[in-house]
Amino acid sequence: MKTRFLLIAVLAALLLAGCTPREKYDNLQQLAEKEFAVPNGTIADQLVLTKFPNATFKYFNTVLDCSMAVKTGKADAVAYDEPLLRNIAANIPGLKVLPDMITIDHYGFAVRLGEDVLKQGIDEVLDEINANGYYDGMMKRWLPEEGKPAPMPEIALEDSDDVLVFGTSATTEPFSFVTDGQNIVGIDIEIAKLVAKHMNKKLDIVNMDFSALIPALAAGKVDMIGACITISEERKQKVLFSKPYYTGGIAALVQE
Repeated sequence: MKTRFLLIAVLAALLLAGCTPREKYDNLQQLAEKEFAVPNGTIADQLVLTKFPNATFKYFNTVLDCSMAVKTGKADAVAYDEPLLRNIAANIPGLKVLPDMITIDHYGFAVRLGEDVLKQGIDEVLDEINANGYYDGMMKRWLPEEGKPAPMPEIALEDSDDVLVFGTSATTEPFSFVTDGQNIVGIDIEIAKLVAKHMNKKLDIVNMDFSALIPALAAGKVDMIGACITISEERKQKVLFSKPYYTGGIAALVQE
């Protein structure tokens, strides 16, 4: 809900502030020596520097603040996670995400090391929804070219004593976020429900800080985690990843 309130506030501020045009950008290479807006506390600036060592930066509290800076001409581009920037561009007129990526990442769900049966169940669901077209339809619902994501469909789960406990960080719209009605929804939640249905289980969703996800999994407090989690060699030493279900990374948001 906080994310939606922030977005409404940003939209209102943009209408009052207007737009100061900067140079127009159609491809990533044009940003080689430009000024990027990045959120405080992220490594987006470090990732930009691996590609553009002469780039400069301005720092803001949130990615929405970064987007407002670009919209009003205070920076050339926002560098941040591609699906989140796509979501912002769909809701704030005059912004676009460049097609080329600064970095490329693969997102996956994670379970505890040794939980091969659960990993296999997740992979089976991912294979099935890719084969039958469900995944493509889901992406169109959650990542529309314009406007807010469509409502998450109802997925009936078994009335079972066996529960799949799913840990997430509901601040990554459209992957995992809180609606105005205080429901946790998103791409990750929908897939987790499909996994629970596939394994004839109920689903219990636990919302926590992103940094707590892997420790909670290791401690047995949750069975499965998902929240735009990038598959990395370092994390593979601690958790067992599913097949990748989304290819994203760090992208650039600019004035349209």
